Amino acid sequence: MNKVVLIGRLTADPELRFTPGSGASVTTLTLAIDKFVKGEKQVDFVPVVVWGKQAESTANYMTKGSQVAISGRIQTRSYDAKDGTKKYVTEVVADQFGGAEFLGSKGKGNSENNEYSQPVNDAFGSGEFEEDITPVNDPDMPF
Repeated sequence: MNKVVLIGRLTADPELRFTPGSGASVTTLTLAIDKFVKGEKQVDFVPVVVWGKQAESTANYMTKGSQVAISGRIQTRSYDAKDGTKKYVTEVVADQFGGAEFLGSKGKGNSENNEYSQPVNDAFGSGEFEEDITPVNDPDMPF
């Protein structure tokens, strides 16, 4: 199974491009993701690719510092650079459905000094349940 879910902040504004020929929308971005190693905070920088309508929404609504959750798959590829060397790339390709979910922007919370804001209702979902999904409220569930 190749599935990854990441939450991080954009290191720069997303870059929207259109592929030559087909004109498909593609947005590239980099997520800064916190991790803790032996109690010390460190950051990983993960490249992400978003395709289609989500690519356009991501580029239009997200800016540097925005907190984003991405679900997708890890992809590796290679290409020949202009100098003749072979380059290898590992990146996350966001899922076509529900691949990116906006979580908020740094410093725009509902309370003072709150670094994270409430989820934003946007092109990726209203925050409501789909018709075929029923929330479970069972007091016997262990979580």
